[in-house]
Amino acid sequence: MKTADKEKLWDAYRQKKTQETREQLIIEYAQLVRLVAGRLSMYLGHNVEYDDLVSYGIFGLIDAIDKFDLNYDVKFSTYAVPMISGEIRRFLRDDGMIKVSRSLKETAYKAFLARERLQKKYNR
Repeated sequence: MKTADKEKLWDAYRQKKTQETREQLIIEYAQLVRLVAGRLSMYLGHNVEYDDLVSYGIFGLIDAIDKFDLNYDVKFSTYAVPMISGEIRRFLRDDGMIKVSRSLKETAYKAFLARERLQKKYNR
């Protein structure tokens, strides 16, 4: 689909968020999911099926479509790829495919608490 057609599709979705327009956006951007899943599957080897990665990536794509704000000057693909990747990684983490050490979890939790304190202090 050409860029002008994509812009028209996004405009239609912005004006009235219909199921049909949303499905067209999902179909249009499904190649992003395949791209991200392919990159991750290279590192995972044969432990995880590529189709499973794509399935969970679609959830990330749908979430990205629903939350994307056209008012910002950002391409949708730039916004969507991290969300797709995050959803796939969440699946892997919940499925036990990715092991995280206890010390890394503790460090991440401390960083989270520090961020919360800074947000409260500076009201951001």
